[in-house]
Amino acid sequence: MDKILITGASGFIGSYIVEEGLNKGMEVWAAMRKTSSKSFLADERIHFIQLDLSDQTNLESQLREHQFDYVVHAAGVTKCLKVEDFHKVNTVGTQNLVRALLATQKSLRRFVYISSLSVYGAIREQQPYTEIQENDNPRPNTAYGKSKLEAERFLDGLSAEGVDFPYVILRPTGVYGPRERDYFMMAKSIKQHVDFAVGYRRQDITFVYVSDVVQAVYLAVDHGEKGRKYFLSDGEVYQSRAFSDYLKHELGDKWLLRIKAPIWVLRMVTFCGEYWGRMTKKVTALNNDKYHILRQRNWRCDIAPAIKELGYHPQVKLEEGVRRAVAWYKENKWL
Repeated sequence: MDKILITGASGFIGSYIVEEGLNKGMEVWAAMRKTSSKSFLADERIHFIQLDLSDQTNLESQLREHQFDYVVHAAGVTKCLKVEDFHKVNTVGTQNLVRALLATQKSLRRFVYISSLSVYGAIREQQPYTEIQENDNPRPNTAYGKSKLEAERFLDGLSAEGVDFPYVILRPTGVYGPRERDYFMMAKSIKQHVDFAVGYRRQDITFVYVSDVVQAVYLAVDHGEKGRKYFLSDGEVYQSRAFSDYLKHELGDKWLLRIKAPIWVLRMVTFCGEYWGRMTKKVTALNNDKYHILRQRNWRCDIAPAIKELGYHPQVKLEEGVRRAVAWYKENKWL
């Protein structure tokens, strides 16, 4: 039986990767922090392991008694109180994990790293927008994107050190679905009859449903080519209000107040949100990184390599994905 380790297993994407590993008959080990919730990890077949990604020596000690066939690294942070924490968790945490795996795992067949389209930042923003390509020069405009790109470059640099490490990198665009909390904020806003958007210039947005990300993970686990990087989306491009329109339909609201504000209003809101988060020591979604994400106009990306090389075929388009997500939110009393 193949043995797989999944970091960030208690998170939105990680919990689904765990479920699919069990469905495939694998011996699944869920790596998480001591304080992490197990609310989506109730299956008794799951093996749990605590990993300290902040310390390579501790990691080596924690991993030494195991031999994994595969590792999926989904752990990371998308918002932080301190900018430097993105680097500590997403970059240094990845470096520590990989170094520990190199020291302890003698038969690792594949390491799949969940990165992000955000490593590219706001590029190809001249209309008509064209798809971001893997050979484009990344220019991340968020602390999150920079930390993910640094982790990618660390993996790429291993070969220069003479290290043969079987990694594959996935770069999903906006991931949504049941259990997700950031897009859920929009659902709550629509439920309260308010749709808030920013910027007057055309915005092309892409999405990928969580099960399609999981599909790509296991395709990469099975036959991903070492060192390759793949964009993930559902293959469609949407206009900025498509998500809110689908939410409105699924929530059955009769009326909706649509507010479209200039970019400078968003700048003020996120500045205040960032300041408030630091004052209260509570992480908020309305922060400086969110400003750069929302003002970006082009989120198109080329998924042809994933289709050709991995055999990736996204199954869930936005309308169906929103339907499933809202149904779950209602069933679980989130809405």
